[in-house]
Amino acid sequence: MMHNFIPFGGNEFQIPDIESARIVVLPLCYENAPSYGTGSGEGPFYILNASAQLECLDEESLVNWGLMNIHTLPPLIPSDDPEQAVKQMRSAAENVMRQNKFLLSLGGDHAISIGPMMAASAIYPDVGVLQIDAHLDLRDEWNGSRYNHACVMRRVAEDIKLPMVQVGIRSFSPEEAEFVKKKGFKPFYAHETDPLDNTWMEQVADALPEKVYMTIDLDGLDPSVIPGTGTPEPGGLSYRQVVRLIKAVGRKKKIVAADINELAKIKGTQVSEFTAAKIATKIFVYCFGNLKLET
Repeated sequence: MMHNFIPFGGNEFQIPDIESARIVVLPLCYENAPSYGTGSGEGPFYILNASAQLECLDEESLVNWGLMNIHTLPPLIPSDDPEQAVKQMRSAAENVMRQNKFLLSLGGDHAISIGPMMAASAIYPDVGVLQIDAHLDLRDEWNGSRYNHACVMRRVAEDIKLPMVQVGIRSFSPEEAEFVKKKGFKPFYAHETDPLDNTWMEQVADALPEKVYMTIDLDGLDPSVIPGTGTPEPGGLSYRQVVRLIKAVGRKKKIVAADINELAKIKGTQVSEFTAAKIATKIFVYCFGNLKLET
């Protein structure tokens, strides 16, 4: 299905040439062998569409993200071959990041993160990953591929070899639990994130290295906030918790790039894509502002 392409925030905020941009939005329309609900391949179109309805003034900081020089690239529709797709997405992400731009990739299923994380690792060897997600995504293979959305963080741990902090976790297999134990990982499980006490957010920030790639699987949020996702797991983070976490990590660390993934449109409601677009603006306000771009 083809959609009208709308740049982030609408045409009025599109910086026409990438050279003058400071933030680059990369839509990655990729979905391969989903586990349950489908539709994430079209997710970027719906997030961009919703972004045009947002006010450009951030209500908390009073920062106008519309003035941040945002350029949205044309959507990339990668190969159906997972390994080839990862290479294409890595190449597109690396091209942006090598120009010293802040990259926000929009998915697609969670496999869209692998390529941009490889790109971030090539440019910033000391980068770590913050993952907001309901799932550990630590399977070695799923639905016939090592590059499936259920294997994203296994590739980070074993192939890209980056340190990582996982937040909002509440669903995993015995294989993944065993891997976590073996590696000594310490995920921040959803049932341990106290809604009335934010000290765990500082612990998340402190556990990360100086430079961070942030990946937000929208099922990390509670389905009451974002029902439009392939595997909506109950008991997730609230919208305000996610915003506070973005703020806490953005204040202490350099976020070098980020992605938002796993939006699956529900017909007749716009709440999920509007919320996803709003989260994108929080990343711009709280993470990009603190990024000291290196030459």
